[in-house]
Amino acid sequence: MNSIVLTLVGLAIILAGYFLYSKFLGGKFYRLNDANVTPAHDFRDGVDFVPTNKYVLWGHHFTSVAGAAPIVGPAVAVIWGWAPAFLWVTLGTVFFAGMHDLGALWASIRNKGQSIGTLSGRYIGHRGRNLFLVVIFLLLLMVNAAFATVISNLLVSQPTSVIPVWGAIVVALLIGQAIYKFKWNLVLVSIVGVVALYALILVGDRVPVELPETILGMSAGAFWVLILFVYAGIASLLPVWMLLQPRDYINGLQLFIGLGLLYGAILLSNPTIVAPAYNTNLPPDTPSIVPLLFVTIACGAISGFHGMVASGTSSKQLDKETDARFVGYFGAVGEGLLALGTIIAVTAGFESLASWEETYSAFNQGGVVAFVQAGGSILNSGIGLPESLSATVLATMAVLFAATTMDTGVRLQRYVVEEIGGLMKFKVNTVVATIIVLVCGMGLAFGADITGSGAGGMVIWPLFGTTNQLMAALTLAIITVMLVRLRRTILPVVIPLVFVLIMTVYALIVQLGQFYAAGNWLLVVLDVIILVAAIWVIFEAAMAIGKARKEGPDLTDDPQLAEEPAGAERR
Repeated sequence: MNSIVLTLVGLAIILAGYFLYSKFLGGKFYRLNDANVTPAHDFRDGVDFVPTNKYVLWGHHFTSVAGAAPIVGPAVAVIWGWAPAFLWVTLGTVFFAGMHDLGALWASIRNKGQSIGTLSGRYIGHRGRNLFLVVIFLLLLMVNAAFATVISNLLVSQPTSVIPVWGAIVVALLIGQAIYKFKWNLVLVSIVGVVALYALILVGDRVPVELPETILGMSAGAFWVLILFVYAGIASLLPVWMLLQPRDYINGLQLFIGLGLLYGAILLSNPTIVAPAYNTNLPPDTPSIVPLLFVTIACGAISGFHGMVASGTSSKQLDKETDARFVGYFGAVGEGLLALGTIIAVTAGFESLASWEETYSAFNQGGVVAFVQAGGSILNSGIGLPESLSATVLATMAVLFAATTMDTGVRLQRYVVEEIGGLMKFKVNTVVATIIVLVCGMGLAFGADITGSGAGGMVIWPLFGTTNQLMAALTLAIITVMLVRLRRTILPVVIPLVFVLIMTVYALIVQLGQFYAAGNWLLVVLDVIILVAAIWVIFEAAMAIGKARKEGPDLTDDPQLAEEPAGAERR
């Protein structure tokens, strides 16, 4: 297969989704209306509720939801062949992810910026909400622990990325001050920020930072995991405009530059895709493509974590309601483009089928490392970028996305802890909630790994995809109830809802058998908890949809009847 043809077809499908399908969703389906005042203005507090330029907010939203997952998932899933991964990423982005992400934003801004967990209480019921919070807490726990491990591994294996990764924090802090305190022109700030970030990449490539094998009695990997959790805790307590927004915005810009370089190198070098379209020579340990493909590639096709970000932070920063189309749907498009670029890189960045099969000799062998190596080879052959610098650019890109997702994950999990405390009639302040989140995350990262290397986040990685897709299905269930109450068509939501739900529950059952056979009791217990919660919430959601059909239509078209967000003052 010609890599240029596959790239152009993929780009055409994904971009057509934004310019055509998202316009239908925003206009006739969700009916976005700038006459509605957004929560960012209603409850402006300068910390969480901050009206934000849509381009800056897109950067925050996109990089928060992207992380390393749209690289890891596709880079693993191509073991079944490039064609299934390509179809799931392109069609999933258009009809699943974009609709889901835009819908989650719409649902939240029409309910005072409340999170998906809170909305489940109103639209599905109190029992459904409690179980929903269990799934959300477990998913965020997995995100934080797993991404800390992914980042740590990359910082150890690619020491040239250390300086640009940590230097990006300083750049982001300065950008935040420039935009909000000094009111500098956004274009000028963007150019200066990108130049500074790529200057750090050049410095990092020449000055790699390698930690000693042991530091303070810990391995280098364990030390990075500890530092990452401490950093994420501090970042989650700062006002979003100070670090989170500008960090995500500048990372979003550098992603598009990085993708531009990668796609440009593909067009210039035209590497041959050496991987098979459908792999009939699978390694013995490879699971069935159905249902595992649809949970292995979550981010990049559809992801429940996106709904939590959209309703947890992005909805509180949306300046105008119509901005939701650009922030939500185009955020999913950006992730789809990253997933597509990953598929091209890890199928065309090898010299031959034999070398590709050597890398993909077992399931889960591919991943970020395969993307960095294969993508670096394409950059080198296409635009002449030195191999070391190519690897540094891609590794920095992957680490920065994983780090921004971890930042947001800690902040969102803190919200969940505060919400659980409120349901138990026990007020948990912000600092205490953050400490609880960090203790749980580090407890999993270090406690689940008997070597003490802090890699416990990867122990639960097999459940990350299924839990993530389950959250997406539950979010779509809430959107469905809202649409039924408004007496609108529900097919664009129900078809993806049913498909994702069937594949997710099927995958949970398949994995339960695998975990039991392997004697992995931690995963067995987590799988059972998630499966029971899923079935229970599905039942509650079905009951809520039936009840909504029997009730009279909600003619307000703007159901702002929920309680005020905790600590928010209406302006």
